[in-house]
Amino acid sequence: MAGSLAGSEGDKRFPPALNGDPKSPCTKAYKAYVASSGHSAYATTPYSRVVSLYILCGTRLNAPSQKVAEELAMKSCLATRAHYKVTNGGACEIAASK
Repeated sequence: MAGSLAGSEGDKRFPPALNGDPKSPCTKAYKAYVASSGHSAYATTPYSRVVSLYILCGTRLNAPSQKVAEELAMKSCLATRAHYKVTNGGACEIAASK
């Protein structure tokens, strides 16, 4: 069995856009993702320089596998988009998983 994944950023596909505010929900979610010890994933809408776009995110921590973590993180991100009825924020994508 593999050791703990805690502290690992895993397979980064693109750098997640974090605003640097430690109280921001996505900053908290990414920090929780990095700190998680099991298979986890962080999904977010890609960063855009256009100010009117929102950055939304979703995570799944300590899933049975990396694939399951990615699927559930995408569902979480998509649910957040639907909840806030965001139409101009871009599609959710997996930013990192482990």
